[in-house]
Amino acid sequence: MKNHLVSIMIISALIVSIVVIRPTQAQNASSRSSDKSEAMMATSSETKSDNSESSPAFVTEIPQGYRDWRLIAVSRLTSAKGGQLRAESGNDIAIKAYREGKLPFPEGAIIAAHHWKEVSSEENNQVLAKGFPGAGIQSFVPGTGVNMQFMVKDSKKYAATGGWGFGDFTNGKPGNPKLMHTCFGCHEPARDHDFVFTRYVP
Repeated sequence: MKNHLVSIMIISALIVSIVVIRPTQAQNASSRSSDKSEAMMATSSETKSDNSESSPAFVTEIPQGYRDWRLIAVSRLTSAKGGQLRAESGNDIAIKAYREGKLPFPEGAIIAAHHWKEVSSEENNQVLAKGFPGAGIQSFVPGTGVNMQFMVKDSKKYAATGGWGFGDFTNGKPGNPKLMHTCFGCHEPARDHDFVFTRYVP
């Protein structure tokens, strides 16, 4: 009888141990699973952040070979601060689209805008005064560079801004992002011409 009682006590102790240990193991497993899920979410968040940073919203590098591109048009801008002389040029893709009247512009088209301060040329004025005495003709030429601007067509990369990436450079360095945030808004009135103001001058 004594041995039977001892056996019952041992069995009871084992049952209590199992009941206590199993919930603890389940809780630990749940905790590990939760920690793993949180780690995966953090990694996913970091990956999204990295992808966002690797895809800039603006053109941050000056396209190579832009000085060899062909002329699209020229213009003159005047204000209380003085005048500017401007010239727009395009890469082969942009020029072909202009000449064929193709809209919207195809992928890879790039348009550059070169801006200089307008200055009077005394040398040219003297020559003109001799050739056209009394005509009062004045000559203006490009002076110090103001800035350079680019529009790059990439419908996937720049989907949020009409398929165009905008860039503004002063002394070869990208402009303030706050400034470039305004570029697309300025070009919205030209929506019917694929957000491009400049017309081709034959």
